[in-house]
Amino acid sequence: MSEQAESTLKVIVFALQNEEYGIPVSQVRSIEKMQHITRVPRTASFVKGVINLRGVVTPIIDLRNRFDTVESSYTETTRIIIVATEEIEVGLIVDAANDVMDIPVSSIEPAPEVVGTVEVEYIEGVAKLDKRLLILLSLDKILNPDDLKEKVER
Repeated sequence: MSEQAESTLKVIVFALQNEEYGIPVSQVRSIEKMQHITRVPRTASFVKGVINLRGVVTPIIDLRNRFDTVESSYTETTRIIIVATEEIEVGLIVDAANDVMDIPVSSIEPAPEVVGTVEVEYIEGVAKLDKRLLILLSLDKILNPDDLKEKVER
């Protein structure tokens, strides 16, 4: 076997509080502009509510809240990234969706013990690309069904 083609991971790159994150394109259904979100009582604080997306009621999670970081106002660049795992389809509110890129798998390292603002459990790994660091998120952990069930926090 002389095939030396390096395997890559295609990701959607998005910004959240001046950091860059990536989610595999295979888990992204669409990227939507910010729209009216209907609040749902007695959900976890990071669940902002639901939207009607082309006839499908889709729960919306504010990633800043999910990561326990500073909330901010939504702007013209705020986007909702519709993602899906095997069990659930949700929208993630992010500051901006910037790019689609191929990341060489060899550039991905396991999550370090301490990673700034995001809990390590939500991180799949970190990709080093020239002068950029891209934090790759684990949707399975972020969308943990046990965390999304009815809660009264604080």
